[in-house]
Amino acid sequence: MSTTTTSTKPGHVRTRFLVISDTHSIAPADNVGNNDASFRPPLPKADVLLHCGDLTMIGLLDEYEKTLDMLESINADLKLVIAGNHDITLDEEYYARKGENMHRGRHDKDLPAKARDMWTGERAKRAGVTYLEEGTHTFQLPNGANLRVYASPYQPEFCDFAFPYSRNEDRYNPSHQCTPNAKPIAENPVPDFPSIDVMMTHGPPMGVMDATTTGEHVGCEHLLRAARRCKPRLYCFGHIHEGWGAQKVRWNTNGQLDVKIEEHIEFADAVALDWEAIMDERAASVDVGQGSDNAVEFGRDTLMVNASIMNVTYKPLNAPWLVDLDLEQA
Repeated sequence: MSTTTTSTKPGHVRTRFLVISDTHSIAPADNVGNNDASFRPPLPKADVLLHCGDLTMIGLLDEYEKTLDMLESINADLKLVIAGNHDITLDEEYYARKGENMHRGRHDKDLPAKARDMWTGERAKRAGVTYLEEGTHTFQLPNGANLRVYASPYQPEFCDFAFPYSRNEDRYNPSHQCTPNAKPIAENPVPDFPSIDVMMTHGPPMGVMDATTTGEHVGCEHLLRAARRCKPRLYCFGHIHEGWGAQKVRWNTNGQLDVKIEEHIEFADAVALDWEAIMDERAASVDVGQGSDNAVEFGRDTLMVNASIMNVTYKPLNAPWLVDLDLEQA
């Protein structure tokens, strides 16, 4: 299956992405009959499915199994998945420290190994899922496109859950490009432009669809700095349920990284929403390919997407995102 094969300019292929995050073991089938939810079957088919983490509530094997069942039901050639802070058994170091307290009567020291086997072994293969560790990954798609992805499940420490780092630690920039006064800890730093087409992290960058209900911005400033260096075509994340939405941002290209947080981005335009179409199509759609109203200029612009399916009260009422963009031919 390939949903889109038309090249919009020489050497490029229009490619469709279905983007979701923070499903917390809920499936579209759980919304059957709920006309207030766009996250209901069948979800639209795509060339690539991206799930940006929080696959579960607390990282139990039966939760992973339900999520894999859900992912298996989605029609996409390539299905890329990262973990999130709720998927505690996929963070082995965290589970060794906190697992007994988090799982209490259900604690099992072997759960991290069992969970990893589910997501990297035959069960994931049967679902057509590729589980991504932190770092850069390259794929050749059946539609003829080449896809370069940077992935990371980490976020600044949040409510003492998994995949944490301290806010004064820069996980995403190499030491020579580290945020001033931060501690460089990057093992898999984000590459510079033009190495990456899509960034997918669990947590958002600072100031981009990262505000909680109290108005506090809880994204990562180091991640924003790294995204500006990278300038991907698409950057998707979740984590902050109330931040759901999409923005086309234009980067500051003055070449100076050491600027105020708010100066990394020149401006951001929210993607307009047609709720009638969203409910009908079961996704919020945006075309950022050449010639579209929201066209992204690679190296200047990035489409930012917070794809959290759960809303702030943990009800699966937010819509998936369906993104069409141009990738280089393989």
